[in-house]
Amino acid sequence: MDMQSPWEPPWPGPRRAPRDNDPHLRISNAERHEIADALSKHFAEGRLDSEEFDERVGRVMNAKTRGDVAGVLDDLPRLGPPPPPAPRHRPVGQWVLALLLLLFVASIAAVPAHVHVPWLLIGIVGLLVWHRFRRRHYWRRRDLASRPW
Repeated sequence: MDMQSPWEPPWPGPRRAPRDNDPHLRISNAERHEIADALSKHFAEGRLDSEEFDERVGRVMNAKTRGDVAGVLDDLPRLGPPPPPAPRHRPVGQWVLALLLLLFVASIAAVPAHVHVPWLLIGIVGLLVWHRFRRRHYWRRRDLASRPW
């Protein structure tokens, strides 16, 4: 009868090495060089001075087990891709325009066919024209301010 080791679940699935974090496991040259490269990048970015860098690299290169290199990178940030940029928000003007359009449609639907009430329509058109003019004026003023002459 085939017995499973105690760390494996009885159902099939992805397997992981049981001893990946074992501090008594011997370290490979590739792992030593990977840690030394990370230390070099931190040194180049100014997070380590030369004495600290030499001490840590010496400790890594002389390490025999994973326990010997434990803590070498603990006080340094992880290297990797930068975090994604924050999502850009839509300008408020689009929401204002959508709200005005909704009010326009609601006002037309609410007015009976035989009553002539143009004041709400005139007000909405006036707000749209004012909003458009103000926006165009802002961009023109901004473009003039950015010119070197």
